[in-house]
Amino acid sequence: MRSLSALDMFISHVDNALKTLVPTAATSHRANPAKQAAHHEFNEHEQKHAAGLMRINHTGEVCAQALYQGQSLTARLPEIREAMNEAAEEEVDHLVWCEERLHELNSHTSYLNPIFYGLSYSIGALAGAIGDKWSLGFVAATENQVCKHLIEHLEILPENDDRSRAILNVMLEDEQKHATNALDAGGAVFPSWFQAGMTQMSKVMTKSTYRF
Repeated sequence: MRSLSALDMFISHVDNALKTLVPTAATSHRANPAKQAAHHEFNEHEQKHAAGLMRINHTGEVCAQALYQGQSLTARLPEIREAMNEAAEEEVDHLVWCEERLHELNSHTSYLNPIFYGLSYSIGALAGAIGDKWSLGFVAATENQVCKHLIEHLEILPENDDRSRAILNVMLEDEQKHATNALDAGGAVFPSWFQAGMTQMSKVMTKSTYRF
């Protein structure tokens, strides 16, 4: 397999950004788990709350796409770069599922997604440039943060929102796998103070995208 030229890489990353940020542009490889769950009617408050939570999760997947793309740009070992690309492809399913659920809830994806994509891409590229060990460690730490959000959202979704809950359960399983794989591949375990800082930063995203 030939290695990508700088132009090939640029085109690939622009294509990924467009698929991530343009509504309905991406397609999933797996069936949406919500299709097997029962549909329930919500009151106005429940519908807005469920949509807000799913919008947070959708933006989280936007950030994941950007993070993996940025890291693949600067990863030093070819196998690490390939692992980043594979993980990004798996996250596309989550992205599409969350977007489809938002449409079912008569809501929209976050207007702030382009900003968070740009920030996450830059962070990913920086992490990759520092070194593959730290880049993989950052993946694991990020996925652990995502898992915390998913567990929390599973608890506070409207009680009868079986369709959103079905999506988040599969997402949680996948994210836990990604975190484990990153550590098994040689990722560094970040100290607790760093992870606490990541938690505070993630609150900016969750509070803003819940409504916007």
